[in-house]
Amino acid sequence: MPNLSHSLLVLATALAVLATWRFWPMVGYPFTALNVRASWRRVALGCGLTKKRARWAFTLTPGALVSTGTVKVRRRFRRIAVDTTPRIRLPLPNRHGWRVTVHLLEGQIPDDYAQVAERLAHSWGVHAVRVSSPRPGRVVLAAIIRDPLMRVDRLPPSEELLKVTVGRLETGAPWVIDFRTVPHWLSAGATQSGKSNLANALIVGLAPQPVALVGFDLKGGVEFTPYTPRLSALATTRTESVGLLDDLVTLMLNRMDLCRKAGARNIWQLPPAVRPVPVVVLVDELAELYLMADRSEKDEVAHTSTTLLRVARLGRAFGIYLFCCGQRIGSDLGPGVTALRAQCSGRICHRVNDPETATMTLGDLDPAALVSARAIPAETPGVAIVASQDGQWYRARSFHVSEAAAEHAAWMYADLTPSWAEITAHAPTTEFDPADLDELLTA
Repeated sequence: MPNLSHSLLVLATALAVLATWRFWPMVGYPFTALNVRASWRRVALGCGLTKKRARWAFTLTPGALVSTGTVKVRRRFRRIAVDTTPRIRLPLPNRHGWRVTVHLLEGQIPDDYAQVAERLAHSWGVHAVRVSSPRPGRVVLAAIIRDPLMRVDRLPPSEELLKVTVGRLETGAPWVIDFRTVPHWLSAGATQSGKSNLANALIVGLAPQPVALVGFDLKGGVEFTPYTPRLSALATTRTESVGLLDDLVTLMLNRMDLCRKAGARNIWQLPPAVRPVPVVVLVDELAELYLMADRSEKDEVAHTSTTLLRVARLGRAFGIYLFCCGQRIGSDLGPGVTALRAQCSGRICHRVNDPETATMTLGDLDPAALVSARAIPAETPGVAIVASQDGQWYRARSFHVSEAAAEHAAWMYADLTPSWAEITAHAPTTEFDPADLDELLTA
């Protein structure tokens, strides 16, 4: 009988947990909402989120012993210090947990809550707590019950130009890389961390779009050579990279001249008939562009660094976008890497082997993001810390895209590959067709 009772108890507990997870809004949420409201005062006190305030209170203090043998009690109002707890609203459920809005006390800032996010997660028994501030005086605490990145299913591809869905964020939202919004990206990751898988996802997502893909594969071409049918140009050595970067600068100057003659600030203000094709540049093993074995390579490295930086600084307006990735990205590679990082507002940090690479990638954004990046386990390839276009950072995981799938996409859409010779053949003296110019002026 004791064994039967124990088995029934285990079964009931398992069913309760399953019901809570499966029917979270109906079963789990009501109990969670009551628990959060009931425990908020002691949780806030334990996490140091309360403040001392002086308030008037009616007190009873014992006085002198009177002749009748009783103690005379004095009744009066006094100012005493009490712990004031921030006011919270009713927690609201979402797909992966719940969120609650907190009204800040005077002198508090959102960073006060971000610093104790891990304490809040342990206090409530959830996987993680993320902190955001939608407006002054308010903080939103988003609790994630369980890690939503343990399994990531494929989502339908994006149909918008230069926008690729590559995975999911920990909030359950799609992880989208939008080059129109964030033109340049920097991705760091050790071997088997998911960095190459992310590049495969970009190839698959961009292959059916009317864009030109340019590859810099400093591994001797072993990564991008299978995708050659969809690449307009590919450089596999640093010498080839110098020539290809010079072509990109020439292309950028040609498009600059085209926009200037049309009175446009960027290529997207040009009419479709004369608008040049966007170019997405994929750089693998970025460090190889900056490393040199001896002083004889110094001029080549300096030229490469300067040219790539020029493309990063001016390319966005003229339809040239960068996605640079590597295993090792550090300040010891030279000032060119630091300057390039400043131009890459999109940041992705997979599991890395050294803290400096994580610091180089995310350190100037948010210290909490840096801590999360260094805590990514090796058993979860594809997980990364992403600086999103909304100004926040998230844990994310890319879909699994095999090399075979990316190679198949490259061959399937090979007919969409624009010739690099045709792209770079336009001279700076290119003139508009009068009809196209009239259309532009009318717009």
